[in-house]
Amino acid sequence: MSKVFVYGMAVKGDNFTDREKETRRLKLNFENGINTILISPRRIGKTSVVQKAISSMQDHPDVITVYMDIYDCRSEYDFYNRFAAAIIQQTASRADQWLENAKTFLSRITPKIAMSGLGPNNEFALYLGLTPETHSPEEILNLPEAISKKRGKQIVVCIDEFQQIGEMPNSLTLQKRMRGVWQHQENCSYCLCGSKKHLMTNLFQNRRMPFYQFGEMIMLDKIPAPDWISYIQNRFESRGKTISLEYCQKICEATDCYSSYVQQLAWNVFAETEEVVDETAFNNGIEALLAQTSALFQQQIAALSTFQMNMLRAILAGHHSKFTSQDLMSQFNLGSKSNIAKLTSSLIEKELIERRPDGLYFADPVFALWFAKDQSAM
Repeated sequence: MSKVFVYGMAVKGDNFTDREKETRRLKLNFENGINTILISPRRIGKTSVVQKAISSMQDHPDVITVYMDIYDCRSEYDFYNRFAAAIIQQTASRADQWLENAKTFLSRITPKIAMSGLGPNNEFALYLGLTPETHSPEEILNLPEAISKKRGKQIVVCIDEFQQIGEMPNSLTLQKRMRGVWQHQENCSYCLCGSKKHLMTNLFQNRRMPFYQFGEMIMLDKIPAPDWISYIQNRFESRGKTISLEYCQKICEATDCYSSYVQQLAWNVFAETEEVVDETAFNNGIEALLAQTSALFQQQIAALSTFQMNMLRAILAGHHSKFTSQDLMSQFNLGSKSNIAKLTSSLIEKELIERRPDGLYFADPVFALWFAKDQSAM
Protein backbone atom coordinates (compact mmCIF):
# COMPACT_ATOMS: atom_id res chain seq x y z
CA MET A 1 0.00 0.00 0.00
CA SER A 2 1.48 3.36 -1.05
CA LYS A 3 1.82 6.26 1.35
CA VAL A 4 -0.68 9.09 1.10
CA PHE A 5 1.99 11.81 1.03
CA VAL A 6 5.78 11.51 1.08
CA TYR A 7 8.38 14.07 2.17
CA GLY A 8 11.98 14.06 3.40
CA MET A 9 13.00 11.43 0.84
CA ALA A 10 12.95 10.82 -2.90
CA VAL A 11 9.42 10.39 -4.18
CA LYS A 12 8.41 7.65 -6.58
CA GLY A 13 5.41 5.67 -7.79
CA ASP A 14 1.98 7.19 -7.15
CA ASN A 15 3.54 9.88 -4.96
CA PHE A 16 5.49 11.29 -7.91
CA THR A 17 3.56 14.04 -9.68
CA ASP A 18 4.11 16.01 -12.90
CA ARG A 19 7.75 16.54 -14.05
CA GLU A 20 6.95 14.73 -17.30
CA LYS A 21 8.84 17.30 -19.38
CA GLU A 22 11.96 17.26 -17.20
CA THR A 23 11.96 13.46 -16.89
CA ARG A 24 11.60 13.06 -20.64
CA ARG A 25 14.47 15.48 -21.28
CA LEU A 26 16.77 13.77 -18.78
CA LYS A 27 16.04 10.38 -20.30
CA LEU A 28 16.78 11.72 -23.79
CA ASN A 29 20.09 13.14 -22.57
CA PHE A 30 20.96 9.86 -20.85
CA GLU A 31 20.24 7.88 -24.01
CA ASN A 32 22.35 10.18 -26.17
CA GLY A 33 25.33 10.78 -23.92
CA ILE A 34 24.62 14.47 -23.23
CA ASN A 35 26.12 15.93 -20.06
CA THR A 36 23.46 17.61 -17.92
CA ILE A 37 23.62 20.20 -15.16
CA LEU A 38 20.47 20.17 -12.99
CA ILE A 39 20.02 23.00 -10.51
CA SER A 40 17.15 23.58 -8.10
CA PRO A 41 16.51 24.94 -4.62
CA ARG A 42 16.15 22.41 -1.82
CA ARG A 43 12.78 20.73 -1.43
CA ILE A 44 11.78 21.26 -5.05
CA GLY A 45 12.15 17.58 -5.98
CA LYS A 46 15.49 17.42 -7.82
CA THR A 47 16.49 13.99 -6.52
CA SER A 48 13.07 12.55 -7.27
CA VAL A 49 13.26 13.74 -10.89
CA VAL A 50 16.72 12.26 -11.37
CA GLN A 51 15.74 8.93 -9.86
CA LYS A 52 12.55 8.88 -11.94
CA ALA A 53 14.67 9.30 -15.08
CA ILE A 54 17.06 6.60 -13.87
CA SER A 55 14.19 4.17 -13.24
CA SER A 56 12.92 4.80 -16.77
CA MET A 57 16.31 3.59 -18.06
CA GLN A 58 16.42 0.29 -16.16
CA ASP A 59 15.40 -1.82 -19.12
CA HIS A 60 17.55 0.03 -21.64
CA PRO A 61 19.84 -2.56 -23.26
CA ASP A 62 22.75 -0.24 -23.96
CA VAL A 63 22.87 2.18 -21.03
CA ILE A 64 23.84 1.71 -17.37
CA THR A 65 22.96 4.47 -14.90
CA VAL A 66 24.86 5.14 -11.67
CA TYR A 67 23.62 7.42 -8.88
CA MET A 68 25.53 8.79 -5.89
CA ASP A 69 24.97 11.54 -3.33
CA ILE A 70 28.14 13.34 -2.21
CA TYR A 71 26.56 15.70 0.33
CA ASP A 72 28.73 14.38 3.17
CA CYS A 73 32.00 14.22 1.19
CA ARG A 74 34.47 16.70 2.63
CA SER A 75 37.71 16.10 0.73
CA GLU A 76 39.02 15.03 -2.65
CA TYR A 77 39.62 11.41 -1.68
CA ASP A 78 36.31 11.24 0.19
CA PHE A 79 34.80 11.94 -3.20
CA TYR A 80 37.04 9.49 -5.06
CA ASN A 81 36.14 6.64 -2.70
CA ARG A 82 32.41 7.41 -2.98
CA PHE A 83 32.72 7.75 -6.76
CA ALA A 84 34.64 4.52 -7.33
CA ALA A 85 32.49 2.43 -4.96
CA ALA A 86 29.26 3.65 -6.58
CA ILE A 87 30.59 2.94 -10.08
CA ILE A 88 31.70 -0.59 -9.20
CA GLN A 89 28.58 -1.48 -7.21
CA GLN A 90 26.04 -0.16 -9.69
CA THR A 91 27.66 -1.58 -12.83
CA ALA A 92 27.58 -5.12 -11.43
CA SER A 93 24.53 -7.10 -10.40
CA ARG A 94 26.02 -9.21 -7.60
CA ALA A 95 28.22 -8.49 -4.59
CA ASP A 96 30.79 -11.10 -5.60
CA GLN A 97 31.29 -9.22 -8.87
CA TRP A 98 32.16 -6.07 -6.93
CA LEU A 99 35.37 -7.58 -5.59
CA GLU A 100 36.33 -8.99 -8.95
CA ASN A 101 35.71 -5.70 -10.76
CA ALA A 102 37.46 -3.67 -8.07
CA LYS A 103 40.59 -5.78 -8.46
CA THR A 104 40.34 -5.74 -12.26
CA PHE A 105 39.86 -2.01 -12.75
CA LEU A 106 41.58 -0.68 -9.63
CA SER A 107 44.73 -2.65 -8.95
CA ARG A 108 46.77 -2.51 -5.74
CA ILE A 109 43.78 -2.60 -3.40
CA THR A 110 42.15 -5.04 -1.02
CA PRO A 111 38.44 -4.22 -1.27
CA LYS A 112 36.05 -5.16 1.52
CA ILE A 113 32.31 -5.71 1.62
CA ALA A 114 30.55 -4.81 4.85
CA MET A 115 26.96 -4.73 5.98
CA SER A 116 25.60 -1.21 6.38
CA GLY A 117 22.75 -1.15 8.87
CA LEU A 118 21.06 -3.66 11.12
CA GLY A 119 17.88 -5.67 10.82
CA PRO A 120 15.95 -6.99 7.82
CA ASN A 121 16.61 -3.91 5.64
CA ASN A 122 20.39 -3.92 5.89
CA GLU A 123 22.48 -3.53 2.77
CA PHE A 124 25.98 -4.37 1.68
CA ALA A 125 28.52 -1.65 0.96
CA LEU A 126 31.88 -1.74 -0.79
CA TYR A 127 34.91 -0.17 0.89
CA LEU A 128 37.98 0.50 -1.25
CA GLY A 129 40.38 2.55 0.86
CA LEU A 130 41.75 4.61 -2.03
CA THR A 131 44.53 7.03 -1.09
CA PRO A 132 46.93 9.33 -2.98
CA GLU A 133 49.67 6.76 -2.39
CA THR A 134 47.75 3.92 -4.05
CA HIS A 135 45.77 5.54 -6.85
CA SER A 136 46.02 8.70 -8.91
CA PRO A 137 42.97 10.92 -9.42
CA GLU A 138 43.07 10.29 -13.16
CA GLU A 139 42.91 6.51 -12.68
CA ILE A 140 39.85 6.82 -10.46
CA LEU A 141 38.06 9.40 -12.59
CA ASN A 142 38.53 7.24 -15.67
CA LEU A 143 36.98 4.17 -13.98
CA PRO A 144 33.53 4.45 -15.61
CA GLU A 145 35.10 4.77 -19.06
CA ALA A 146 37.22 1.67 -18.46
CA ILE A 147 34.19 -0.34 -17.33
CA SER A 148 32.02 0.93 -20.20
CA LYS A 149 34.59 -0.19 -22.77
CA LYS A 150 34.89 -3.60 -21.12
CA ARG A 151 31.13 -4.12 -21.00
CA GLY A 152 30.32 -2.48 -24.33
CA LYS A 153 27.71 -0.18 -22.81
CA GLN A 154 27.24 3.54 -22.24
CA ILE A 155 27.40 4.68 -18.61
CA VAL A 156 25.58 7.68 -17.18
CA VAL A 157 26.95 8.90 -13.84
CA CYS A 158 24.53 11.01 -11.77
CA ILE A 159 26.17 12.93 -8.91
CA ASP A 160 23.78 14.62 -6.49
CA GLU A 161 24.71 17.65 -4.33
CA PHE A 162 27.61 18.35 -6.66
CA GLN A 163 28.08 21.82 -5.14
CA GLN A 164 30.10 20.09 -2.40
CA ILE A 165 32.98 19.94 -4.89
CA GLY A 166 33.14 23.72 -4.77
CA GLU A 167 33.58 23.73 -0.99
CA MET A 168 36.39 21.18 -0.74
CA PRO A 169 40.03 22.10 -0.07
CA ASN A 170 41.91 22.64 -3.35
CA SER A 171 38.55 22.71 -5.12
CA LEU A 172 39.82 24.40 -8.27
CA THR A 173 42.51 21.75 -8.76
CA LEU A 174 39.93 19.00 -8.26
CA GLN A 175 37.58 20.58 -10.79
CA LYS A 176 40.37 20.84 -13.36
CA ARG A 177 41.22 17.17 -12.89
CA MET A 178 37.61 16.09 -13.25
CA ARG A 179 36.94 18.18 -16.34
CA GLY A 180 40.28 17.19 -17.85
CA VAL A 181 39.44 13.48 -17.65
CA TRP A 182 35.68 13.50 -18.24
CA GLN A 183 35.69 15.69 -21.34
CA HIS A 184 37.69 13.07 -23.24
CA GLN A 185 35.50 10.10 -22.33
CA GLU A 186 33.58 8.70 -25.29
CA ASN A 187 31.31 6.18 -23.54
CA CYS A 188 30.29 8.08 -20.41
CA SER A 189 28.16 11.11 -19.68
CA TYR A 190 27.39 12.93 -16.46
CA CYS A 191 24.36 14.40 -14.74
CA LEU A 192 25.62 16.83 -12.10
CA CYS A 193 22.91 18.03 -9.70
CA GLY A 194 22.96 20.65 -6.98
CA SER A 195 20.64 22.50 -4.63
CA LYS A 196 22.75 25.57 -3.75
CA LYS A 197 22.01 27.79 -6.69
CA HIS A 198 24.73 30.38 -6.08
CA LEU A 199 27.43 27.71 -5.76
CA MET A 200 26.23 25.68 -8.75
CA THR A 201 25.90 28.80 -10.89
CA ASN A 202 29.47 29.77 -10.08
CA LEU A 203 30.74 26.27 -10.94
CA PHE A 204 29.02 26.06 -14.32
CA GLN A 205 28.28 29.58 -15.56
CA ASN A 206 31.49 31.35 -14.59
CA ARG A 207 33.76 31.57 -17.65
CA ARG A 208 36.84 31.23 -15.47
CA MET A 209 35.78 27.92 -13.91
CA PRO A 210 36.77 24.50 -15.34
CA PHE A 211 33.19 23.24 -15.71
CA TYR A 212 32.02 26.22 -17.75
CA GLN A 213 29.75 24.95 -20.58
CA PHE A 214 30.29 21.33 -19.54
CA GLY A 215 26.72 20.34 -20.43
CA GLU A 216 23.11 21.32 -20.87
CA MET A 217 21.85 23.48 -18.03
CA ILE A 218 18.40 22.68 -16.61
CA MET A 219 16.96 24.96 -13.92
CA LEU A 220 14.27 22.97 -12.13
CA ASP A 221 11.28 25.12 -11.29
CA LYS A 222 8.37 24.55 -8.94
CA ILE A 223 5.45 22.35 -9.96
CA PRO A 224 2.51 24.67 -10.81
CA ALA A 225 -0.31 24.96 -8.28
CA PRO A 226 -3.01 23.47 -10.58
CA ASP A 227 -1.02 20.22 -10.83
CA TRP A 228 -0.61 20.12 -7.06
CA ILE A 229 -4.29 20.79 -6.47
CA SER A 230 -5.33 17.86 -8.62
CA TYR A 231 -2.74 15.63 -6.93
CA ILE A 232 -3.76 16.61 -3.38
CA GLN A 233 -7.46 16.09 -4.03
CA ASN A 234 -6.82 12.69 -5.59
CA ARG A 235 -4.67 11.57 -2.65
CA PHE A 236 -7.35 12.62 -0.13
CA GLU A 237 -10.07 10.89 -2.15
CA SER A 238 -8.00 7.69 -2.33
CA ARG A 239 -8.33 7.45 1.47
CA GLY A 240 -12.00 8.43 1.67
CA LYS A 241 -11.46 12.05 2.71
CA THR A 242 -12.39 15.33 1.02
CA ILE A 243 -10.46 18.55 0.58
CA SER A 244 -11.87 21.54 -1.26
CA LEU A 245 -10.18 23.59 -3.96
CA GLU A 246 -9.86 26.43 -1.43
CA TYR A 247 -7.77 24.44 1.04
CA CYS A 248 -5.64 22.92 -1.73
CA GLN A 249 -4.84 26.46 -2.84
CA LYS A 250 -4.03 27.43 0.74
CA ILE A 251 -1.57 24.54 0.99
CA CYS A 252 0.13 25.65 -2.24
CA GLU A 253 0.25 29.30 -1.12
CA ALA A 254 1.65 28.52 2.32
CA THR A 255 4.43 26.37 0.87
CA ASP A 256 4.97 28.38 -2.32
CA CYS A 257 4.61 25.06 -4.19
CA TYR A 258 7.90 23.68 -2.81
CA SER A 259 7.41 19.96 -3.45
CA SER A 260 8.57 18.53 -0.13
CA TYR A 261 6.69 21.16 1.87
CA VAL A 262 3.51 20.63 -0.16
CA GLN A 263 3.61 16.93 0.68
CA GLN A 264 4.45 17.59 4.34
CA LEU A 265 1.71 20.16 4.90
CA ALA A 266 -0.82 18.07 2.96
CA TRP A 267 0.00 15.12 5.20
CA ASN A 268 -0.38 17.21 8.35
CA VAL A 269 -3.78 18.49 7.18
CA PHE A 270 -4.78 14.94 6.21
CA ALA A 271 -3.83 13.70 9.69
CA GLU A 272 -5.97 16.43 11.30
CA THR A 273 -9.02 15.60 9.16
CA GLU A 274 -11.75 13.11 9.99
CA GLU A 275 -13.75 13.36 6.78
CA VAL A 276 -13.73 16.88 5.29
CA VAL A 277 -10.96 19.46 5.66
CA ASP A 278 -12.03 22.57 7.56
CA GLU A 279 -10.27 25.68 8.88
CA THR A 280 -9.31 23.97 12.13
CA ALA A 281 -7.67 21.06 10.32
CA PHE A 282 -5.76 23.41 8.02
CA ASN A 283 -4.54 25.66 10.86
CA ASN A 284 -3.52 22.63 12.92
CA GLY A 285 -1.61 21.36 9.87
CA ILE A 286 0.27 24.66 9.63
CA GLU A 287 1.10 24.58 13.35
CA ALA A 288 2.38 21.03 13.01
CA LEU A 289 4.59 22.01 10.06
CA LEU A 290 6.11 24.91 11.99
CA ALA A 291 6.70 22.69 15.01
CA GLN A 292 8.37 20.05 12.84
CA THR A 293 10.77 22.57 11.31
CA SER A 294 11.33 24.80 14.34
CA ALA A 295 14.48 23.11 15.64
CA LEU A 296 16.20 23.43 12.25
CA PHE A 297 15.24 27.09 11.87
CA GLN A 298 16.31 27.90 15.42
CA GLN A 299 19.70 26.40 14.63
CA GLN A 300 19.95 28.45 11.42
CA ILE A 301 19.44 31.79 13.16
CA ALA A 302 21.29 30.97 16.38
CA ALA A 303 24.64 32.32 15.17
CA LEU A 304 23.31 35.30 13.21
CA SER A 305 24.55 38.76 14.09
CA THR A 306 22.23 41.58 15.08
CA PHE A 307 22.69 43.17 11.66
CA GLN A 308 21.84 39.89 9.89
CA MET A 309 18.69 39.46 11.96
CA ASN A 310 17.73 43.05 11.22
CA MET A 311 18.16 42.40 7.50
CA LEU A 312 15.75 39.48 7.78
CA ARG A 313 13.29 41.70 9.65
CA ALA A 314 13.47 44.28 6.88
CA ILE A 315 12.66 41.64 4.27
CA LEU A 316 9.86 40.30 6.46
CA ALA A 317 8.41 43.83 6.55
CA GLY A 318 8.15 43.79 2.76
CA HIS A 319 11.37 45.54 1.75
CA HIS A 320 13.22 43.75 -1.06
CA SER A 321 15.54 46.41 -2.49
CA LYS A 322 17.10 49.84 -1.79
CA PHE A 323 18.62 48.62 1.46
CA THR A 324 21.30 51.30 1.24
CA SER A 325 18.73 54.09 1.53
CA GLN A 326 19.18 56.16 4.66
CA ASP A 327 15.61 55.56 5.79
CA LEU A 328 15.86 51.74 5.64
CA MET A 329 19.31 51.62 7.23
CA SER A 330 18.10 53.80 10.07
CA GLN A 331 14.71 52.12 10.53
CA PHE A 332 16.16 48.59 10.74
CA ASN A 333 19.65 49.40 12.07
CA LEU A 334 21.55 47.82 9.16
CA GLY A 335 24.83 49.59 9.83
CA SER A 336 26.75 51.40 7.11
CA LYS A 337 26.20 51.24 3.34
CA SER A 338 29.31 49.11 2.96
CA ASN A 339 27.80 46.62 5.42
CA ILE A 340 24.77 45.89 3.20
CA ALA A 341 26.78 43.91 0.62
CA LYS A 342 28.34 41.79 3.36
CA LEU A 343 24.95 41.12 4.97
CA THR A 344 23.45 40.13 1.63
CA SER A 345 26.31 37.84 0.71
CA SER A 346 26.38 36.09 4.09
CA LEU A 347 22.62 35.47 4.20
CA ILE A 348 22.63 34.11 0.64
CA GLU A 349 25.55 31.84 1.55
CA LYS A 350 23.55 30.55 4.53
CA GLU A 351 20.60 29.91 2.16
CA LEU A 352 18.30 32.10 4.25
CA ILE A 353 17.62 34.57 1.44
CA GLU A 354 17.89 34.53 -2.33
CA ARG A 355 18.25 37.14 -5.01
CA ARG A 356 15.40 37.46 -7.52
CA PRO A 357 15.08 39.92 -10.42
CA ASP A 358 13.18 42.40 -8.26
CA GLY A 359 15.19 42.05 -5.05
CA LEU A 360 15.92 39.89 -2.02
CA TYR A 361 13.45 37.36 -0.61
CA PHE A 362 13.39 34.54 1.92
CA ALA A 363 14.76 31.42 0.23
CA ASP A 364 12.51 29.05 2.19
CA PRO A 365 8.74 29.78 2.35
CA VAL A 366 8.23 27.83 5.58
CA PHE A 367 11.18 29.59 7.20
CA ALA A 368 9.42 32.85 6.27
CA LEU A 369 6.24 31.66 8.03
CA TRP A 370 8.20 30.51 11.06
CA PHE A 371 10.26 33.69 11.26
CA ALA A 372 7.14 35.83 11.07
CA LYS A 373 5.56 33.89 13.93
CA ASP A 374 8.80 33.96 15.93
CA GLN A 375 9.10 37.76 15.56
CA SER A 376 5.46 38.36 16.45
CA ALA A 377 5.96 36.40 19.67
CA MET A 378 8.82 38.66 20.77
